[in-house]
Formats: sequence, C-alpha cells, structure tokens
Amino acid sequence: MDYLQVLKNKIVDSTALSRIIENYRLKNQSIVFTNGCFDLLHQGHVTYLAQAASYGNRLIVGINSDSSVKKLKGSHRPIQDQDSRCLIMASMHVVSAVIIFDEDTPLELIKLIKPDYLVKGGDWTPDKIVGAKEVSEYGGQIISIPFVEGFSTTAIESKIKSGF
Repeated sequence: MDYLQVLKNKIVDSTALSRIIENYRLKNQSIVFTNGCFDLLHQGHVTYLAQAASYGNRLIVGINSDSSVKKLKGSHRPIQDQDSRCLIMASMHVVSAVIIFDEDTPLELIKLIKPDYLVKGGDWTPDKIVGAKEVSEYGGQIISIPFVEGFSTTAIESKIKSGF
C-alpha cells in the first residue's frame, strides 16, 4: 500500500469535499469541523484535535492558506508552507479530510460542510467563533475546547529566536 498517497488523498478541494460529505451523510456519520493555521504542530494542537475528533465520526480540518496566514500573523509567517502543513495534518489518524481555505475566515467552508459540531480552541469564546450563528441555526453544536497552556507556535518561535 502506498501510504503517502493515502495521506495525499485526505487533502481535498471543495468539489471532492462535497462528495465526501455526501458519503458521510449517507452513512449517517456526524461531522466535526475545525480550522486553523497549524503552522508548527505541537502538543497543544494534537490534544485539541484528538478532543475535537471525539465529538463525532469524522473530523474535517480547514487549513489557512499561506496568504491567509500572512494576513493574520504577519509577513514572517507561516513558518511551514500550506502543502507541508496539510500533509502533516493529513498524517494524523483522527483527521478524515483536510482542505485549504484562502479567505480571511472559514465561513464559506462552514456553509459548505454544515458540520454537526463546530470546534475551536478555548481562546475563542462561542460568540466570537466564525460560523457559530449559522451552525446553531440548523441545530449544530458549537464546542470550545480548553486551551492547553504553554503550547503555541508563537511560543516555539520566541524560544527559537531567544536561542532556547
């Protein structure tokens, strides 16, 4: 089996994602969606993603494009390009599909997916989570997972800059 191809097949565009979602729905599987830059995958991310996945049958992860990350985090980011970040994310057992989005927010992606569970980290209050209103309107749930203190890409970046 070509495991690299298996991982690459988890990275999809919106057309493929629509087909995948239709298949999940036919099988009565619940869908969890989350998004982020996931620039340097660390323990906080892994904990968060594992907890998010536990809410449903399938976890779909939206990854900010390189240009989107630059707008959010500044010209020095991302540290890893979007293809690298997607492949790393796809390698996680708990992740069913990965899609890149170029917009400032994942709202259009959320409208496409219509997740049963919209999940964000505890640094986001439910009233600030993009798509929360839309997901709530059709009966989906908004979940805020507690932030794992001490783990962030920014903290790792600062540590590297200071020479450990």
